[in-house]
Amino acid sequence: MSIDEGALLSWFDTHGRDLPWREPECTAWGVLVSEIMLQQTPVARVRPIWLAWMARWPRPSDLAASSQGEVVRAWGKLGYPRRALRLHAAATAIAAEHGDLVPSDVDTLLALPGIGAYTARAVTAFAYGRRAPVVDINVRRVVARAVHGSGEAGPASTTRDLADVEAFLPAEDGRAARFSAALMELGALVCTARTPRCADCPVYGDCAWQRAGRPAYAGPVKQVQRFAGTDRQVRGLLLDVLRGTEGPVDRAALDLVWPQAGQRDRCLDSLLVDGLLEQTGDGRFALPGEH
Repeated sequence: MSIDEGALLSWFDTHGRDLPWREPECTAWGVLVSEIMLQQTPVARVRPIWLAWMARWPRPSDLAASSQGEVVRAWGKLGYPRRALRLHAAATAIAAEHGDLVPSDVDTLLALPGIGAYTARAVTAFAYGRRAPVVDINVRRVVARAVHGSGEAGPASTTRDLADVEAFLPAEDGRAARFSAALMELGALVCTARTPRCADCPVYGDCAWQRAGRPAYAGPVKQVQRFAGTDRQVRGLLLDVLRGTEGPVDRAALDLVWPQAGQRDRCLDSLLVDGLLEQTGDGRFALPGEH
């Protein structure tokens, strides 16, 4: 069983979203920035921040020349702010070791700080139009349904998931890259987790899940992550204080953001360990490099 290449690409030509990082003039650096920002973050939240970043830091060397504090501040409300530090580290390495040009092959990309298997393959495919299996949660869901007849993808397995996509990826570089983008888009727009729009699916007729009568998923259920009251929320509130001020702040200003002292202290310590905050000699707190 495979996925109808022609039908999927034709659908993508018509229905693919007009995203700034898909424009022909977008550089490989722009694609890399978008891929890191889009991890666990919706397109609507990423678009305005990506545009602002690319206007401010159009090359890796531009970002590398800025302080980590400036980068964390500009990251804003995208969440998971360690991604900002990883992107800064990658930009520094690209500027210093690769002539300010994002590498085009997976292995070299993987050698950059903060670049994982998904991002390396996504940049190779989407920035350079090369053949590389790109697997995210949307792709895994489409493959699970259309190829394996399962309602959900189940637990991830990098080896198995990459092999699944590799098996039906077109041989020609440019076509394979478009196929990867189309497969991801299908999962994001049509073959969604909760309410798939099967009537709009270009591969509906060959979908193994449809042919099997859309059986309910019987595998392990992924736990839904709550946000309210979590350490992630508290860390964000603490960072918001620093992003909203210039220079260091007193501990008292941070104590106001959360009533539970134990959790607040734990989160403050974790931000220091992660390098997202620094403590000054007089006991105040600042974004990295801003004191």
